[in-house]
Amino acid sequence: MKGLRFFWLLPAVVFTAADAHAFALEGKKTVSLVDQQGGLHPVATVVFAPAETGSNYTIEWRDDVFTDHFLSMRPFKCLEGADKHWCRVPYPYEIRRVVSEDDLTDLEYDLLFVWKGATEYGINLWNGVYYELESEDGKLVGTLHEMDMDKLGVPPEAGNLRPIRGVDLEEGYPESHWLPGLVIE
Repeated sequence: MKGLRFFWLLPAVVFTAADAHAFALEGKKTVSLVDQQGGLHPVATVVFAPAETGSNYTIEWRDDVFTDHFLSMRPFKCLEGADKHWCRVPYPYEIRRVVSEDDLTDLEYDLLFVWKGATEYGINLWNGVYYELESEDGKLVGTLHEMDMDKLGVPPEAGNLRPIRGVDLEEGYPESHWLPGLVIE
C-alpha cells in the first residue's frame, strides 16, 4: 500500500517542477527589446489580469524612449539605433487582447515593429518585424521573424481576428538586426 501512495505523489511533483519554468500570465511585466550583445532596452509594461479563457492584458508604452518620426506621410514612434531605427506599428484592426499559455497571438500582434535604416528618409513596410513568443525559463521570449506589413493595408474579412499566417512570416537573421529579440519578464 505504501508504494501506491508514492505513485500518486509522483505526478504532482513532476507537474510542480514543470510549472516552475512556465511564464505566469499575471501581474505587471516589463517588455524589453534585446540587442545583439544581450542588452535589454525596456520599451513597455504589460499588465495581465485573469479572464475566463486565459488572461486579459494591457500595454503601456514608454514614450520617453521613443522619438517621433514622420515617415512616408505617417507618424511613427521609433527607438533610434546607430544604423537602424525600430518603429512601432500599432495593429490597426480589432484585437481581443486575451492570451493563454497555448496562444500568445494577440500579444504578438501588439508588439509589431518595422525597421528602417538610420539615414533613410521614408519607411518600407516590407521591413516588418514580428516577434513569435514562447514561454522559456519563467519569461516570454520573442524570436524575430520578418514580414511584409503591406499585408495589413487591407482589412481582414469580417470575423477574422488572425489575418497573419505562418506563411506570411520568414525566420529572421539575428546577426543582421540591431534588436533580434524581445523578452517579457
